[in-house]
Amino acid sequence: MKSLEILQQELESGALDGRLRPLCGPDSAELVHKRSRLAALAETYRTAFGAGGEVGLFSSPGRTEMGGNHTDHQHGCVLAGAVNMDMLACAGANGTAVARVLSAGYPELSVDLTDLTPRPEEEGTSAALVRGIAERFRALGYPVAGFNACIDSEVLGGSGLSSSAAYEVMIGVILNHLFCEDAVSLVQIAQIGQYAENHFFGKPCGLMDQLASAVGGIVSIDFNDPANPVVNKIDYDLASSGYALCIIDSGADHADLTAEYAALPAEMGAAAACFGKQFLRDVEEADFWANLALVREKAGDRAALRAMHFFSDNQDAVKQAEALDRDDFVRFLALVNRSGTSSATRLQNLYCTARPQEQAVPMAIALAQHLLDGEGAVRVHGGGFAGTVQAYVPMARCEAFRTGMEAVLGTGCCHFLFIRPEGGAVIA
Repeated sequence: MKSLEILQQELESGALDGRLRPLCGPDSAELVHKRSRLAALAETYRTAFGAGGEVGLFSSPGRTEMGGNHTDHQHGCVLAGAVNMDMLACAGANGTAVARVLSAGYPELSVDLTDLTPRPEEEGTSAALVRGIAERFRALGYPVAGFNACIDSEVLGGSGLSSSAAYEVMIGVILNHLFCEDAVSLVQIAQIGQYAENHFFGKPCGLMDQLASAVGGIVSIDFNDPANPVVNKIDYDLASSGYALCIIDSGADHADLTAEYAALPAEMGAAAACFGKQFLRDVEEADFWANLALVREKAGDRAALRAMHFFSDNQDAVKQAEALDRDDFVRFLALVNRSGTSSATRLQNLYCTARPQEQAVPMAIALAQHLLDGEGAVRVHGGGFAGTVQAYVPMARCEAFRTGMEAVLGTGCCHFLFIRPEGGAVIA
């Protein structure tokens, strides 16, 4: 923690460049851009909250799901990566019991931390996340107090890069650094964010998004025991594969899809209940197939199909991690494509059933497959139903791929990203 004046001087002189490079990747222009964003945040903080006291600079990344589509909430396995598209913050303690958060493009948020009970009127808002994270810190025995924060985000909302998880990790990292001497682990910060999203924000999400954002790099996560997930970092340089990771914005609207998302764990749970279990991870796959007629009768066809997806994608997420460990990117791509097919035909999360005429995600996938012409891989990304598609594009095809996608989906729909090695971070 330093004075605002010193941090601004260090940003201007480039003294923090060495700390910023791991968050930016090989692109020197991105380093300049991130430094500029932080300098602007520091100045915004000065204007909004004054220059007194010590402050810190923080970053939390968006995340990309690389394997295991909707397997986490069934205590399954996933493969995920933190990306260079991030949130940045300038924050400091304010000596009160009020959290004041100024996010670029939004009115200032004020949350009284003396009242940490869920408020129905705050469901679906950032205030609910701040209140819920603070409540969980306190319930776990950690101190929290009032703080000021200015936040700037380049994690696209509704993109499948999980801006909500990046926000939760950001608030957690700020509280941890300001008041807890960084004693809370990154895994705990992820779990705290999930708790806030489930119990205060009102969204029944799993833990993958928060863990990927908090831990960073490429991570293979086993949620067999959600309270103690097994997290293994995979040392793999995606650029060495000769492929680029592209997240494609389909242009579909994410609004009013909570019921679609909620139906996925509910129907998978209904299939598990046919065997006296709460989660599909606890069901033997052989028993499922031997009793498929019973599952259809009790839970319905769609629940049975979604259970089939869980069993296949849960195994393939592990195989993807093993393929990267062996530097077998051809095998990895084949598994990505297989996951995409399973999501489309079994999980059925490519479009909203209430709006069947709107099929932007299937359209984006079909167009990407056409442009890749048998190379690379493409699949639905994240929660599905709307939002984004993930593609692995041969380096030599990147510009032609971008041009072809933008001709149909609009300028700026393609985001070529890199996997950043660090998750939730204290920059200075």
